[in-house]
Amino acid sequence: MPAAFPRRRIARMLLTAALVVVVGTGAYVGYAAIRAAQPVTLPAPTGPYPVGRTITEGTDHARADPLAPQPGTPRRLSIWLWYPAAPAPGATPAPYTPGAWAGLHLGGAMAWTETDFDEVHVHAVADAPPASGRFPVVVLEPGLGFAAPQYTTIAENLASNGYVVAGVTPTYSANLTVLGGATMAANDAGNPSAVDTDDFHAGAAQAAGDRLVEVWAGDARFAATQVAAQPKLTDHADLDRVVYIGHSFGGAAALEACRSDPHCAGAADLDGTQFGPVVHSGLGKPMLIIGNQDSCVTGTCQPATPGDEADQRTALSLLTAGTGPAWCDRIAGTRHFNFTDYGAYYLAAPAEAVLALGPADGAEALSRINAHLRAFADYTTGNGPTPSARSCRPERR
Repeated sequence: MPAAFPRRRIARMLLTAALVVVVGTGAYVGYAAIRAAQPVTLPAPTGPYPVGRTITEGTDHARADPLAPQPGTPRRLSIWLWYPAAPAPGATPAPYTPGAWAGLHLGGAMAWTETDFDEVHVHAVADAPPASGRFPVVVLEPGLGFAAPQYTTIAENLASNGYVVAGVTPTYSANLTVLGGATMAANDAGNPSAVDTDDFHAGAAQAAGDRLVEVWAGDARFAATQVAAQPKLTDHADLDRVVYIGHSFGGAAALEACRSDPHCAGAADLDGTQFGPVVHSGLGKPMLIIGNQDSCVTGTCQPATPGDEADQRTALSLLTAGTGPAWCDRIAGTRHFNFTDYGAYYLAAPAEAVLALGPADGAEALSRINAHLRAFADYTTGNGPTPSARSCRPERR
């Protein structure tokens, strides 16, 4: 049976290869699990102030929540506050995601691919006394599906440089928020299926984005007022100097909130295509737009898809209509998730393949983003020179 020998050999080779794959996969899973259990400290803040952190909730009785399942329900929000602090010597930093907020960690079969959140170490001290002084306010809004604590690196850096930062988690839009100790998930009103498309400015997606950005802009304005409502911060928050900053859809909301808030000093959009009235009215205040390396949200790119072309048209409309100074940059080696804490801790290959992270070193990318944001916030609040990012205001013809 001369033909049987090759078949047996092929079978043995396939079996050996399968065993190698199984053993190799098992070894990698074991390695990744060990890495995920190792402590990771988020990038250190660059400013002179220690950082305090308080988690609070607010109910906006002036607004019925259009996203809530029950009509007429007032809009409720979780607001994380980071601020310049004077903690006791040797005070222990707060947990990254306390209590039910730990549910932000990847779950199920993917849990082993991400640093254990108990091992993610931050710099802020929970409920520390505030530092002496009066500080401008930054409202920080996350991307669609994200929550405030996932931007801790950005928030801590701004707070250490003399800002009170109010991080908003948009109820029913975030994949998870915590109110009254209970977790709440997104619904289709808050995270519309219509925006799950490659072109955010096509048909139903455009309409859904324009509706939702009004809600989020209202959240941002409300969060600014809640800062001074905190007894420990009442005398330390300068609500006459408010800077709105947001990532992704939160960037669009930051621009719209600034347009409609007379106390707004300026707004920064981190990799978010724009929505709402501000796209056509422009902004009369300083504006910063930072995109990932392939993004068209700054208005300058080589569009590769109809969605890119729509993002570019939208950005150019915003920039052309505005009268305030505008600066733009694109961060080489980044993708959409590099603007979050995902760039700062360990992710195994399966998670990296799913999440939009670029090849840039995550901590370095966040350092560049933080430098842009600090320079912009300092300039808009009268504490610093003109930002070094390039001007992106189109020439008027």
